Amino acid sequence: MIEQAIAKEQVPGAVALIARHGKIVYHRAFGRGDPDGTPLDQDSIFRIASQTKAITATAVMMLWEEGHFRLNDPLSKFLPEFANPQVLEAYDEATGRYITRPAASEITIRQLITHNAGIGYGIIDRDPRMKQIYIDAGITDLFSTEAVVLADNVKKIAALPLIFDPGKAFHYSEGLDIAGRLVEVVSGLPFDKFLQTHIFGPLGMTDTQFYLRPDQVDRLVTVQQPGADGGWIKYQGTEHYDADYPMKGARTWFSGGAGLTSTVEDYVKFLQMYLNGGVYNGTRLLSRTTIDTIMAHQSDLADTSFFGIAFRVVNEAGGAEGGLGGIETFSGGGYFNTSYFADPHEQLVGMIFKQTRNQKDDETSWKFMQLTFAAIDD
Repeated sequence: MIEQAIAKEQVPGAVALIARHGKIVYHRAFGRGDPDGTPLDQDSIFRIASQTKAITATAVMMLWEEGHFRLNDPLSKFLPEFANPQVLEAYDEATGRYITRPAASEITIRQLITHNAGIGYGIIDRDPRMKQIYIDAGITDLFSTEAVVLADNVKKIAALPLIFDPGKAFHYSEGLDIAGRLVEVVSGLPFDKFLQTHIFGPLGMTDTQFYLRPDQVDRLVTVQQPGADGGWIKYQGTEHYDADYPMKGARTWFSGGAGLTSTVEDYVKFLQMYLNGGVYNGTRLLSRTTIDTIMAHQSDLADTSFFGIAFRVVNEAGGAEGGLGGIETFSGGGYFNTSYFADPHEQLVGMIFKQTRNQKDDETSWKFMQLTFAAIDD
């Protein structure tokens, strides 16, 4: 299926992995990792973008397990700049000026990490008003090669209006970037150091980080997009970010929502920890009961799934839909066309990582999931 997609120029290449009952049973690289034709390898490094969010949420829940806060505690208890939030009432496109009103309640930590706080998401926000307000305020979204630090960016976000009262609806947001700052304040560690010492190190995720070591640079996959005359060319990013962000720049921006790079073999360790009830290779990160909380219903997403803490989770209707995995299958993906799913009942993990933008007719992600589940033979 992947080879056919490459032949049709739907993708330039992909790395796929399947694990069952805690063992990798399929791991292959297909196609090329850059426009020059360099072959992808099994250990190629990818920008996993929003797959960072599940790791950040895990860090928050590790601190919750230690009793530092309740999920319904106000965020302002730890980040006082979020006290007395304001909600957007009116916006003038011509001038960029807006009117606000006091929010009906404070933002809670639960709302922050489940995209229910009313916070925006800048350049990828589906609300054009919030998108422009974030751009005008100089908010760093996604990635940066500039000398940006988490604390400063979060303070800027705190000064901006919410799109609705906290808890009113689901709105994909920069909440997990703010959660990264929460981890810093509660733990007393820089966010990147917390992830390294409490998650990546214990799980043996040696190729997961915000910025690459010199010995890793050659393994980073180039982000590609379709060329005007066919084939694939290097994607340059936008005026808001540089697609080469993991390799150069100030290396000070640790985005809890989108900043990590990783490999399929590293990320499967993280997902397997969840399937194992919070433990991997003899090291426990979370309690089984905490995972139950993480996988519990927090927000409605669609008829076939809901959002818990960190993951989209298939509900009973989704299980009946077919092609989405069984009930309680959890999944996610990233801006540069990476995706994963994990079914706790089948003890199955699947991942297909690509690095593309503006791709056309790429059906490899849904086909990979559907074919993987259809291939189960007990």
